[in-house]
Amino acid sequence: MSENTATETTTKNDGPAPRVLTDQELSELLRQQQFGVLASVRSTGHPHLSTVLYDWNAEERVLRVSSTADRLKVRQLRRNPHTSLHVSGPDVWSFAVAEGEAEIVDLADGAAPGEQPLPDRRMVILIRVSRLYGTALDIPAQD
Repeated sequence: MSENTATETTTKNDGPAPRVLTDQELSELLRQQQFGVLASVRSTGHPHLSTVLYDWNAEERVLRVSSTADRLKVRQLRRNPHTSLHVSGPDVWSFAVAEGEAEIVDLADGAAPGEQPLPDRRMVILIRVSRLYGTALDIPAQD
């Protein structure tokens, strides 16, 4: 279709608009969930997504993700620490995103002298969250 013959298509939506979640609601959503999708940046600039188990500390605004040294996300976050974690809410319309910069902590660095590090080289990805955002779609109950 050429630029001159393009027609405009509109979609009518009578439902409620998404509601922006408050900082407290976002923090609560992060606390309630255990799994999220961590985004890191490939060397090509494309996003890399990984499902991860995480822990949220609301007071410190820090996410902790366990991983191993050989994982792609660890290598990418060492190169470019910018990251986001997407967490789904209780329905398909609710979500929270935590953005920040990652720091990779090698757990073997804290091993006692003479103690052997774990064979899988456990790492903790600490994400200091600088921004939270997300929405919910409040759908009224049907009678």
